[in-house]
Amino acid sequence: MRYDFCPKATGGAGMRRNGSSSHYASVNRSEVPQGRKGKHRRAVADILSDLSKLNDRQAVKIPLSGLNGEKMQNLRSALNRVTREKKIPVVTSSDEKFLYVWRADVPGSAGAAE
Repeated sequence: MRYDFCPKATGGAGMRRNGSSSHYASVNRSEVPQGRKGKHRRAVADILSDLSKLNDRQAVKIPLSGLNGEKMQNLRSALNRVTREKKIPVVTSSDEKFLYVWRADVPGSAGAAE
């Protein structure tokens, strides 16, 4: 695996720990941003908002052309992280033009509403 940044630290504040050289700079934990605010945050929030307004037999249909060059897999991963964290079971599917997202069926409820 190759990295595009300098593999060895060359001095400076926070570059040494207990007398041994470190590969990366260190910071106080109080300076570390908390939480993820990635580039898919708005899209994921919009998908979850739309999903909350649908009935159990509907899905959100997201045009892949509207992702502005972003990969569908990255949006799907971001959505997966958020829905697992919020314990919202969803299913996704896609074709060449759209990503589809819907709430997963609750086990044991299949056919109950029919």
